[in-house]
Amino acid sequence: MTETAYTTLHGTGQGAGNGVGESARRPDATLKVTGEFAYASDLWLDGMVWGATLRSPHPSAWIRSIDVGPALKIPGVLTVLTHEDVPGEKFYGLDHKDQPVLAIDQVRYQGEPVAVVAADHPETARRAAAAVVVDYEVREAVTDPRRSRRFVRHQPVRRGDTFEAEVVVTGEYEVGMQDQAFLGPESGLAVPAEDGGVDLYIATQWLHVDRDQLAPCLGLPPDKVRLTLSGVGGAFGAREDLSMQAHACMLALRLNRPVKIVYGREESFFGHVHRHPAVMRYEHGATRDGKLVYVKADILLDGGAYCSSSPAVVGNAASLGVGPYEVENVQVDATGVYTNNPPCGAMRGFGAVQACYAYESQMDRLAEACGLSPVEIRVRNAVSQGSHLITGQVIDSPAPLAEMLRDLEAMPLPGPLPAEPLSDLRSMPGGVSQTTHGESVRRGVGYGVGIKNICFSEGFDDFSTARVRAELVGGEPHVTVHTAAAEVGQGLVTIQAQIARTELGIANVTVATADTSVGSAGSSSASRQSYVTGGAVQAACEAVRKRFNGLPPEEALEKFGPIEETREYRHRPTYPMDPITGQGSSHTQLALCVHRAVVDVDVELGLVKVVELAAVQDVGRILNPQALEGQIHGGSAQGLGLALMEEIQVRDGRVLNPSFTDYLIPTILDMPPMQMKILENPDPAAPYGLRGAGEPPTLSSTPAVAAAVRAATGLRLTRVPIRPEDIALSDSGSTMGVTDGKRS
Repeated sequence: MTETAYTTLHGTGQGAGNGVGESARRPDATLKVTGEFAYASDLWLDGMVWGATLRSPHPSAWIRSIDVGPALKIPGVLTVLTHEDVPGEKFYGLDHKDQPVLAIDQVRYQGEPVAVVAADHPETARRAAAAVVVDYEVREAVTDPRRSRRFVRHQPVRRGDTFEAEVVVTGEYEVGMQDQAFLGPESGLAVPAEDGGVDLYIATQWLHVDRDQLAPCLGLPPDKVRLTLSGVGGAFGAREDLSMQAHACMLALRLNRPVKIVYGREESFFGHVHRHPAVMRYEHGATRDGKLVYVKADILLDGGAYCSSSPAVVGNAASLGVGPYEVENVQVDATGVYTNNPPCGAMRGFGAVQACYAYESQMDRLAEACGLSPVEIRVRNAVSQGSHLITGQVIDSPAPLAEMLRDLEAMPLPGPLPAEPLSDLRSMPGGVSQTTHGESVRRGVGYGVGIKNICFSEGFDDFSTARVRAELVGGEPHVTVHTAAAEVGQGLVTIQAQIARTELGIANVTVATADTSVGSAGSSSASRQSYVTGGAVQAACEAVRKRFNGLPPEEALEKFGPIEETREYRHRPTYPMDPITGQGSSHTQLALCVHRAVVDVDVELGLVKVVELAAVQDVGRILNPQALEGQIHGGSAQGLGLALMEEIQVRDGRVLNPSFTDYLIPTILDMPPMQMKILENPDPAAPYGLRGAGEPPTLSSTPAVAAAVRAATGLRLTRVPIRPEDIALSDSGSTMGVTDGKRS
């Protein structure tokens, strides 16, 4: 088996191509588009065997007995393990160790792992897993979060004491369960080592936290559990939690043979966390001219069966629950609860997405009540540098939201709907199916604004480590950058090389395979890696450059030999939210994005076509223009998906659509052209002044699309994703009221 190091294209060093600010070509790009890139599911080692997992068919049940005998009788089956075979601690978890490696006396969600099998062929392993006999005593499942009495976290935010206003709008909103829908299912290869430890080659987002959860369960010290990043086919938060890691390692150590586990697409839906569904009630009070006086919000998040990262998701929903608007009086309650639904955890946007859909829907209602445009109501209440969040935290870097909204409004709109039927029906909703000639198609325009925290918050020790080595190779200066940061498709490998090239003036840079032999880089989530790992690479390069003693790189390396430096980078400290008032400077950095959506809706069939998306985002400093544009496109696509099509259908705790046939994600036919304007207002506290960019577009695109559909149909539409029946069969669908100073 081979490991992959990324060697970048040759450049000419500092001040030339392929440095910071350039669209340097991704070293993995050609391999990926030609199908030659090695993903974790492509791993192979002579003598390896295959693992498979038996999962509970019930969302809630007692386990009375497990009989592995029938599975062991199948030719080719090597072993079957249950919770009794876990060599160390039986529980793990990101925030709280509440999740069993294998179910012990009960199952708490459909798909919970109960036993694992190893066999000489993957089909044999799957048949053997199905042959394990489990005696379940099914019990009633708690699937409505409003009925749950088990709380993950409740976080209030309290500010001010004035909760009366001239204009009051109320609304109840729901967000469905969205899947990350990455294209590379969970997979990995565990290899037993001569020292009694194990080497795990794995597609993950967070190598060191995987290791720190695995080692106690395997009964091994951390230095005997070594992880190497394999090719990752997308993540978006779903790979922060363990999936098959412990199971593969247990089997490998039991058999003293390499064990590979690869999930199929259906199993992947049960094998990772999803976006928290949310039920939210909001009340906004304002003056007649649209200036916010107060906001009340009750945000209920369904965390599913286990904790995962729900506490942090609740914290984000609470602290960002009113959006980027100035308001002095706030009463917010964000709560996460346990249910017997599938576990929920990190997904792009991480608590802020759900709140954004609700507060932006409210801002549109407030605009209507005050007789203002959707842009004007937002401009009048927009935060700026020096404003306070509802937690009291001061926004101490540029936040030009009003300017961004005016820029967005000024962007040209697409041409109007044609008066006559079109010859090319692909431009119509449902057009490829020839459902309409435009008779019942209406156009709508909507806006959305989002604010997202960057990096980890609330006092988390958030840092990254980088090791940089400069040496002569074949007489030419060469740099190797080594971090444990996971490249999950976002282009981090390219950025690390660009920073090294810029800081050291050396064109030839290799980014070594990420693994646990170097210090932690934290998770590839929270839009943090360019910030913290970029900062660590910059710091290590600066230390190497100092050792050049002012000489050109080739002369310094000829004189001093190889130079290697390791540095950690930490951003400025954050602090926990007060458990009673929610006050505190809990976030490192804040990022803004605004969207405008133009949609055409067939109001008889309920079909929607997004005609165009336009976005304005402030990124502080552009490190790689092409990669940045890709992040904005990708985030916008996931937000569009949540608005119109993406939802894991769960009924009585059971997933009804675990496939890409029935779980719909936007395709190239669903994604419209995009206009983009990218602002650069550097954050003085961040490396290069950058501002994390991957998540913000996921927030604001969803409410923009929903608002455009409302504008086209005249319907209130208080739930996403919006389904055809919501449009075609609804009369008003409103649970919201507008009053003159009173609630309705």
